[in-house]
Amino acid sequence: MTSEKVFGAVAVLDDELRRGMYRFIRRAGRPVTRDEAAEQVGISRKLAAFHLDKLVTAGLLRARYEQVGGIRRVGRAPKVYEPTDTEVRVSIPERRHEVLAQILMGAVLAEGADETAREAAQRVAAERGAQLGHDVRDRVHPGELGPDGALTLLESVLTDQGFEPGRTAPNCIRLRNCPFHPLAAEAPDLVCVLNRAYLTGVLTGLGADTVQATQAPRAGECCVELHTATD
Repeated sequence: MTSEKVFGAVAVLDDELRRGMYRFIRRAGRPVTRDEAAEQVGISRKLAAFHLDKLVTAGLLRARYEQVGGIRRVGRAPKVYEPTDTEVRVSIPERRHEVLAQILMGAVLAEGADETAREAAQRVAAERGAQLGHDVRDRVHPGELGPDGALTLLESVLTDQGFEPGRTAPNCIRLRNCPFHPLAAEAPDLVCVLNRAYLTGVLTGLGADTVQATQAPRAGECCVELHTATD
């Protein structure tokens, strides 16, 4: 994508409704209909079609006609939308480079005599994640978290943190976006370990002991997967 097209795509995303639909479609992990996109942001199907076609023109979405839900209906198949791979995707959702910078700075300032710089960074990442989890728990008062309740709360927390969580199964969340990209591409061994430590800390702070974070790298996605601890 040329710089001119990138600027045009960014301008299209300046509209809150388009931005909301685009984020929803990126998180869905499947083709999304106009009706679904309209319902997500609370507008009419006709207005949603206008904004979705703007996103297609900008190169952010691609569209086609396809039957959805495994049911064939009489007449034309509905128009569905899914994200394209463009350079704009690195900023949607926003990156959280400051979180990684704070973790690394904290490790430099608080490195213990009996630990390496890497170990200090992992410890600080877990501590910062735990603090976030504690803050969320104090704010929403979720009570005792069972597996499904923990995963549901995590989806909200992780979305706010710049991840793109999506259920690949009722008991598993894949993170389709790494908020520390492109730094993760330059030092994957370090960033992925810190990412897991951070998310494990979030689970600890939330009191979500029914869920665990494991390394499960996939191309184009976050290296961490969250699933119920019994799986």
